[in-house]
Amino acid sequence: MAGIAADIHIHSCFSMATSKDMVPERILKGCQTKGIAAIGTGDALHPTWRQMWEDVSNDSGIIILPTTEVEDENRVHHLIAAETPDSFAVMQESFTPFCSHLETAGRPHIRLKGEAIAKIVHEAGGFIGPAHAFTPWRSIYAAFSSLADCYGDEEVSFLELGLSADSRDGAGIEELAKIPFLTNSDAHSPVPEKLGRECTILDLQRMDVSSLLSAIREGRILMNIGFFPEEGKYNRTACTRCFHQYTLEEAVDLKWRCPDDKGRIKKGVSDRARELSGKNVTKRPPYIHILPLAEIIANRLGTCSPRTKKCTLLYDELIETFGDELSILLHLPTDEIRSVHPGVADAIAAFREGRVTLHPGGGGQYGTFSF
Repeated sequence: MAGIAADIHIHSCFSMATSKDMVPERILKGCQTKGIAAIGTGDALHPTWRQMWEDVSNDSGIIILPTTEVEDENRVHHLIAAETPDSFAVMQESFTPFCSHLETAGRPHIRLKGEAIAKIVHEAGGFIGPAHAFTPWRSIYAAFSSLADCYGDEEVSFLELGLSADSRDGAGIEELAKIPFLTNSDAHSPVPEKLGRECTILDLQRMDVSSLLSAIREGRILMNIGFFPEEGKYNRTACTRCFHQYTLEEAVDLKWRCPDDKGRIKKGVSDRARELSGKNVTKRPPYIHILPLAEIIANRLGTCSPRTKKCTLLYDELIETFGDELSILLHLPTDEIRSVHPGVADAIAAFREGRVTLHPGGGGQYGTFSF
């Protein structure tokens, strides 16, 4: 069968700083609009959230994969997946002595090292890998220089690149040569510019959870889809207060303090990945850089937000006319898009052809783009 788009890292309404609309019904509706055929539940250690997914109607046939993100005692974040919610019920029981808020927080902080967490996950029949592996906050390569330093001898089934990275950032790291790279949204809201903003096109043998997990573990990835990494908040080395960007050499000379406001300089993803990379580069599936349709519309209409009424009306018209967002961004002939809005069609043609000017982000400030 053809490849399907999967986004397996999102969060629920029970996580911090998430929309109250992050409920199963809204998430599944957002998947249909976006063109996502497989979605991670997120926050599957939360018992009420697991039950909400059990109760939801899924007439669209979207694959629902139980997943969660946890933080370990070193503040490293891990993405966990399992075939059934029952596996997460087992994990919840095992993690309870090391976490006091499993029944209240969507993304829990577990007082265990990564290796111990991975062992519990594997004993429950689950799979684990680093979340947003290169970001300077709460990631494996912010805290460690190798997977073994974090996971010991436990198996790592995948690695999530994160919004500030693409496949190039991991392709030169020797220890990752056989580990599949995933691109996920880490969405905190079901709005179109968040849910599915990054996703992985996987080659599935059947439309079910078991086949989805097999495709991930076996690396049957047809392509990764995501931001230009320069759009991410941590792509470049920069001050966390004023966001002034520095070369790695400048940051070292300044002892990681901004001379302008004494803010902390954080190492960017591109610099960190370069530090870890060697001479041998592993061939990876194509990485297709996209811009969310809602952000393209806001750019073309000159509005300050993609959530304005004018932007929403045009977005809805495009979806109603052509189907789903990923099809519009990746496959639909621009002449057809032009029949609805010439400016949006021209912008989609520009990013497909690489005619986009990027203004990189860093230090916690998103990058921007122009045509």
